[in-house]
Amino acid sequence: MASTFSKTGRNIICIGRNYIDHAKELGNKVPKEPFYFLKPTSSYLQHGQGKIEIPRGVVAHHEVELGVVIGKGGRDIPPSKAFDHVAGYTLAIDVTGRNMQDVVKGKGLPWAAAKGFDTFAPVGRFIPKSSLPDPDNVGLTLSINGQTKQSGVTGDMQFKIPQLIGHVSSIFGLNEGDLIMTGTPAGVGEMKPSDKITVRMTSPGLEGEVVDELEWDCVQREGGYEFKG
Repeated sequence: MASTFSKTGRNIICIGRNYIDHAKELGNKVPKEPFYFLKPTSSYLQHGQGKIEIPRGVVAHHEVELGVVIGKGGRDIPPSKAFDHVAGYTLAIDVTGRNMQDVVKGKGLPWAAAKGFDTFAPVGRFIPKSSLPDPDNVGLTLSINGQTKQSGVTGDMQFKIPQLIGHVSSIFGLNEGDLIMTGTPAGVGEMKPSDKITVRMTSPGLEGEVVDELEWDCVQREGGYEFKG
């Protein structure tokens, strides 16, 4: 599991608008129940195995998140049993083609492509469940070129991990190795080619010990799709 969750999981499940301040900063309504979208597993970018590629014409936004790695699959998992299905965690970034997403949303069209480019799901190392005893008090920070852009704690999530697992598994079965990205704090914004992105996970809270810290370089993608609006 430690090195293969991003290769064995069938799904990347991304929870939207789970931090109220983030929903408000984008002018979105706060949901009354969890909602999610999917990324293809081809968007995984394991740390140390490449750079975040920004397609031509795409304004790429960063969204740092706590990822929950499923260790035991199941359907209709009661929230009270949710952590029995958790193997561990990872530090992740949900990269979004924001201008592309805004255009297609305005037309009432799906926005899977804006979330699903190659390298748009950077992930860190696998962190066993025992190494993060209080997932409700994890600090998440993202900086660009040394300047802090996002800083928040998982305690601010509107829907906690047991609710998320219960809700998603009531719609479709979860599999070993699946990843649930639990949402992002406020402060999302653009990252550009040549930017250096630093993400950090701390526990307990923002002043706790560093659990994981990663750096990613951003580059312009050569070839492939070009968004022209």
